[in-house]
Amino acid sequence: MAERARDSAAAGRIRTAAIASFAELGYGGTSTRQIAKRLNMSAAAMYPHYKSKEELLYAISLEGHRGVLAGLREVDDETRSPADRLATVVRAFTIWQAENHDHAKVVQYELHGLSPEHYRTITALRRQTTEVIARIVRAGVAAGDFDVPDVDDVVLAMSSLCVDVCRWFPSREHRDPDALGEAYAAMALRLVRSK
Repeated sequence: MAERARDSAAAGRIRTAAIASFAELGYGGTSTRQIAKRLNMSAAAMYPHYKSKEELLYAISLEGHRGVLAGLREVDDETRSPADRLATVVRAFTIWQAENHDHAKVVQYELHGLSPEHYRTITALRRQTTEVIARIVRAGVAAGDFDVPDVDDVVLAMSSLCVDVCRWFPSREHRDPDALGEAYAAMALRLVRSK
């Protein structure tokens, strides 16, 4: 049990170092040797935890996408109005992207490095995340609370806005994830023309 805990802690340190390197240099621009150097270890010491750089990227992607999906599902209270639900979910999505901007940048923009099988797993999680927002928008339209000509287009716009936060956050103007979450929640309500 203690050995497994050490392995888990070591694997976590490797993922953290890889996230920093992938976010800074890109997946293609990072070698396992560079990741190991950040940890003052040999590249060979990484292989008991991750057999390849792609396996490491997959672990990072899986952790990030599962975390976002769980976070959105956790805050989505179906007993509340569609407008409250949408604002809450978009706020949480934006805040996660801002607070975890390096991790988010890797999981959102380095998918090209995944094997076809791993890519399919991650894109399925991405669809589930998008579906959380789509379900709320459809509920708002059905209730007459939202005026949306095309649900898919509006959901794509909202998702794209949230995901893109990790590319530029923090900036000179935006350094507070909570304030940004509030701004994006208000934007989302304007996109659905909430009544």
